[in-house]
Amino acid sequence: MAKKTKAPVIVAELGRPETAAETAHRKATDSYLYKKRKTVNNLVFSLIVCLGLVLVMALAVPRGTDVYSDLSVDVAQLAEAAAPSAGRTLAAPVVPEGWKAKQAELRRNGDVTSWQINYTTADEAFAAVAQGFTADGAPVDEVWIARNLEQQNATGTEELGGVTWTVYDHQNRSPDSSNMRFGLEGEINGDTILVYGTDSPGNLRVLASEVARSLNTEDGTK
Repeated sequence: MAKKTKAPVIVAELGRPETAAETAHRKATDSYLYKKRKTVNNLVFSLIVCLGLVLVMALAVPRGTDVYSDLSVDVAQLAEAAAPSAGRTLAAPVVPEGWKAKQAELRRNGDVTSWQINYTTADEAFAAVAQGFTADGAPVDEVWIARNLEQQNATGTEELGGVTWTVYDHQNRSPDSSNMRFGLEGEINGDTILVYGTDSPGNLRVLASEVARSLNTEDGTK
């Protein structure tokens, strides 16, 4: 029995059966559209996955952790460790409760080596100690002093802790745009000592006295 040949399907839009070329074109178009939809779907899926990972990572980060605010280095320990390199006793003042030492390190700028201590005070102000010296014992240059004291002029002198200090009183300066509203410059054991900051003059005077005490010079001797 002979196999019956299936009649061509009439396409509604054409009102007649497709030609071989039209069939090939239709299948190619359907294949292209399928692949295009698949690519878009994959991109959307990938984007959703990426956003999900970002969300997970964001949720995994601890909130409310301010490490710097709680940081307070041990100045006395660091001063003792750095003293052999500096070749001298380094300042390690006792500071009021609530003060936090954020840095205590040796620095080098040109011919001047300095022991720098930076504090955040109990009033959330800034206070600093800079002990400057040179390898040959020559006085530190004025540029180093001026840079630390932000180019401000001296306004007087006073005695604190057995040391005669040059005073830099510039409390009219904004604490938001400067680190030096009140400062003191003195000489202890041949080193230039700067005590300055944005805290009250009274607190900075106490800091200067404690610097002198820590260097065993309260009576003017080492």
